[in-house]
Amino acid sequence: MYSKAFAPEYQGALTTLSVNSSLTDVLAAGTEQLRAAERAGARGEAARSGLAVAEAHRRLGQVADADRAWKASYRTAREAGDTGAMAWALWSGGTLARQRGAFPLAWRLLRLAAELGEHAGDVVVRGYSLAGMAETGRIQGDYEAVTTLHEQLLAEARKRGEARHTVWALEGIAQIHRNTGSYDTAYAMFEEAAEIAARAEDRRGHAWALRGLADIVSVRDGDTGRALELLSEAEVSCREMNLVSALAYNHKMRANVLYRAGRYEEARDFYTQALAEFDGMSEPRGRALARLGLVKSLARLGRDRALTAADLAELAGILDDIGLRRARAMIDRARTELGLDRAPASSPSSDAVAAR
Repeated sequence: MYSKAFAPEYQGALTTLSVNSSLTDVLAAGTEQLRAAERAGARGEAARSGLAVAEAHRRLGQVADADRAWKASYRTAREAGDTGAMAWALWSGGTLARQRGAFPLAWRLLRLAAELGEHAGDVVVRGYSLAGMAETGRIQGDYEAVTTLHEQLLAEARKRGEARHTVWALEGIAQIHRNTGSYDTAYAMFEEAAEIAARAEDRRGHAWALRGLADIVSVRDGDTGRALELLSEAEVSCREMNLVSALAYNHKMRANVLYRAGRYEEARDFYTQALAEFDGMSEPRGRALARLGLVKSLARLGRDRALTAADLAELAGILDDIGLRRARAMIDRARTELGLDRAPASSPSSDAVAAR
């Protein structure tokens, strides 16, 4: 039995905020409480209010503001001697680093956060930090290194009845199965995640699960209509909560679905939209993946083959620089699909990084 989802990153006077609170509301409440704590000289409260501010900025795609906020939260927590708050600030910084494509920094900050969380006796921040490390490895495509950690965190979350973390772990493992071609297993796990998230009123987790289901319905079943329905349902939550990053990835998935269906003009338009959204939040991974989809769509619409080949070569370098281990296979698959070389078709995991 799972409890109602909650947001442990909203701390101190902000614990009344819901996991489903609009991010603009979180930012406003967090900023107000931060200023009040600073005026009162309450450093511990300022550090924890600053964490909510950092997370709201990050999820709104305001990278520079998020970077300043988590660092300020960490400094204040250190001055207050609050090890737990220091760990939470590092978790926020590590999550931001992953979002920005700075994977080595993400690993370093999240590892430090897990260590400080353990030292502080805060099992939640330790779990979130380990989960962040697992997600970083999964996004990079290092499945062997992080599958066991995902499964360990899933077991711990189930044992404690933590719906939000159970949903996260299920979605992460499902994504690995999807990217390695085990579509039926992936679908079942995304479906379970969606059911738990719905019962626990975790709208963010539910939106991500619906996106995963839409991907499987499209790639496995070829059911474009159902996939688009699922994405539309997820988009409602993304918009109501102002989940900027989730919305951009939703639009990119919609483009993926349309591309698979041969609706290349529509796919081009949604890839273009997603690319602009990723540009606005300075997210290099999403930007590169949306651009890859756009290049493929334009090629299908008759763009010059030499220009397409040049773009794919450039993207191969960009994806390699970001640190995505399956980037070469993904580019090889695109070249083969578009008839630009004679490379053999790659495994079902070749477009793995584009899936989430």
